[in-house]
Amino acid sequence: MTDVLIAGAGPTGLTLAIDLARRGVAVRIVEKAETFFEGSRGDGLQPRTLEVFEDLGVLDAVLAAGQQPVPMKIHLGGEVVGERMMAELAEPTPDVPYPNGFFLGQSRTEGILRDRLAEFGVQVELGTPLLGFEQDADGVTAELPGERIRVDYLVGADGGKSFVRKALGIAFEGTTDESIRMLLGDVQAEGLDREFGHWFAKPEDPMTGIVLTPLPGVPHFQFGAPLGEEQVEASLVTLQSRLDELSGGGVRLHDLTWSTVWRPNIRLAERFRDGRVFLAGDAAHAHPPTGGQGLNTGVQDGYNLGWKLADGSPELLDSYEPERRGVAARVLKISTEILEKYKEGADDAHERGENTRQLDIGYRGGPLSPAATGRIRPGDRAPDAPLKDANGKSVRLFELLRGPQSTVLVFGDGPAPESARRILPAGSALSDVDFEDVGGHAFAAYDAENGRQVSIRPDGYIRGLTA
Repeated sequence: MTDVLIAGAGPTGLTLAIDLARRGVAVRIVEKAETFFEGSRGDGLQPRTLEVFEDLGVLDAVLAAGQQPVPMKIHLGGEVVGERMMAELAEPTPDVPYPNGFFLGQSRTEGILRDRLAEFGVQVELGTPLLGFEQDADGVTAELPGERIRVDYLVGADGGKSFVRKALGIAFEGTTDESIRMLLGDVQAEGLDREFGHWFAKPEDPMTGIVLTPLPGVPHFQFGAPLGEEQVEASLVTLQSRLDELSGGGVRLHDLTWSTVWRPNIRLAERFRDGRVFLAGDAAHAHPPTGGQGLNTGVQDGYNLGWKLADGSPELLDSYEPERRGVAARVLKISTEILEKYKEGADDAHERGENTRQLDIGYRGGPLSPAATGRIRPGDRAPDAPLKDANGKSVRLFELLRGPQSTVLVFGDGPAPESARRILPAGSALSDVDFEDVGGHAFAAYDAENGRQVSIRPDGYIRGLTA
């Protein structure tokens, strides 16, 4: 018996499948494409996504395969006139271990996630489109090529053209702006330093140009150029001619492995759920690439939904849509505002701030977050902190949260549930199940007095606090 069927094997569907499989949920993940996607597309991973990947057991592989943001060389009229960073690199802090974005081509991220899923005995089923489905009070009957299966839940993680969303008749509200188009591709570029990204523009119009960003682990750059309304073929010849116009020649492109003409879709599904069927990722929200939010928001949809499907309680299932649809609306607003800056030629269009890192996303005021006062409240992201165990071994608080379970932290010597993790001030005598708060960072991060209890959800957000 399959408990959950996931349609779509991009980052959203894979994240959800891993989270379900590690909980012992019987899951199948089907993909209509005959082959796996090869290309960079969503190559920006935000700090919150790195935290999710740590919990799912893929962070080391992601960090080994990718790279931190690189400086951008500015070429105007064929001359290098300066360098800039899209976002200043921040140092890790006790509560934020991964403060910076990270770059890895989407196809390589998906490969790492597939490898992790395979460790649980689950493989992506390529060439397996979802042909139809119907649901009743007890489950969903889904039609796949050559078989009909019965599942408890169906999740549509099948992209912006989602079959699942369309079959449910759920409106995909928003716009497709045909006046803005981008020529994108993964291509090798002879003559460019791979320690930098490269921005090519004319001196009289420095904010309108072509960007080439090195892709980690492969000899290619991601190419991006504005098109306007003219019709062109996304070919190597087109990419080369566009670059020559702004660079004055001297950079030879070759080995184009992926290309597309992109139009900004800015859309939000009217609903994220219909009975036993859920929408996640691009099936629920379509983003412009400005700000690097789309893939990351989808990953967190899957991470939010996994533990709720595994539990199956009405309270948790009912919470998915209000929590995630609110986040998607907020993130779409951020991406759209950055897109407008590009359209206006604003000097700060390339700059990225805290609002794109997704560390400030939370669920205060949501159905699982009772009202409270104080600096830290239910619905907030649970911070990290350095600890030591009774043997003097360094432990991060995130390590206590890792895994599919909820966690209760007890600060100080107050009463505690049997499975709670107790954190004591530095210098305290520790039992085998206690942890020392190194530097006082855990007490500070959780605004804790002696005896405070903090209940943390499996997806790393605070569910409850006592005084």
